[in-house]
Amino acid sequence: MKHAIDQYGVNPAIFLVIYLISVPFFYYSLFRIVRALAKKRGKEVVVWGTVFLCATVAPFIYVLFFGRNLPWWVYGIIALLIGYGIFSLIRKLRDTNNADSSAS
Repeated sequence: MKHAIDQYGVNPAIFLVIYLISVPFFYYSLFRIVRALAKKRGKEVVVWGTVFLCATVAPFIYVLFFGRNLPWWVYGIIALLIGYGIFSLIRKLRDTNNADSSAS
């Protein structure tokens, strides 16, 4: 643990705490997304999708902001995870808006 702190500037304990704090939000937002989809409430899907995205990437944001001397591929993986999450959220928003527009 001391090696990770000294060499990379990332405290694994802090990463774990952030991860464990975000887990309840992750699962609750997943539950709310499924419930909103079942009831065809597009705006709720958007809100809970955003919470889901934030809960998913929170520990990696910590590494991104506070990590140093990390291999380039670590930054690449973090960027891909965050980018894919944002892309998925935007796609879901567009699909929800299209479904809401056609239902009206």
